[in-house]
Amino acid sequence: MGKIIAIANQKGGVGKTTTTINLAASLAAEGKKTLIIDADPQANATSGYGIDPKTMTSSIYECLVDDYPVEGSQVATCCEGLDLVGSRIDLAGAEIELINKPARENVLKKAVAPVKDKYDYILIDCSPSLGLITVNALTAADSVIIPVQAEYFALEGITKLLNTIRIIKSKLNPQIEIEGFLLTMYDARLRLANQIYEELKGHFGPMVFDTVIPRNIRLSEAPSHGLPALLYDPISRGATSHVALARELIAKNNL
Repeated sequence: MGKIIAIANQKGGVGKTTTTINLAASLAAEGKKTLIIDADPQANATSGYGIDPKTMTSSIYECLVDDYPVEGSQVATCCEGLDLVGSRIDLAGAEIELINKPARENVLKKAVAPVKDKYDYILIDCSPSLGLITVNALTAADSVIIPVQAEYFALEGITKLLNTIRIIKSKLNPQIEIEGFLLTMYDARLRLANQIYEELKGHFGPMVFDTVIPRNIRLSEAPSHGLPALLYDPISRGATSHVALARELIAKNNL
């Protein structure tokens, strides 16, 4: 049975989409059949793979609002073994359209259930908010990866996200666990970055991934070419760090 992992943090700019794009490619390269669900109206995970939302017959919006099946809404990516259910700007209005749906927090969970066994990993790229779409993602997920930018203000939003996860665990999804905190945009030369890593480790211990994602120009350039860093520049630090993350995740789940 596949594992569904939401990649979430209500703070914008912490590397959620970059993590989703590159971790998914690395999992596929490790032989794991993987699906990305782009649950962000900005559709950056979709465009990051060079997929034009206008060319998709259906997106996650139709799956949530119009009950389209996820099976058949996937598109193949440039990575073998990696599919994507894309997003488009329409998703911004989905929260209002879902309000009157019965069990509105469980719509994504029901939609994904038929394909869960067909993938080893399903990664959900969440929007930078704690709205109904993100609640749907957390209700559908088995676990959450929380990217944390190596800057002081990034630590401030964690408490609110953890509180949301706690509420969802108690009321909607008792199985959800924190897969791990992932330090992103890390620059080892900066004392602050090292302090934040030590603070995270001190507070959350083994819940913090050993792998850190460095600041890397190749990670920034790759989406404009519609490629993950692993295909754009496989020997870059951005690519190799995500391969290390994928291996750490696989090892953790095989224990």
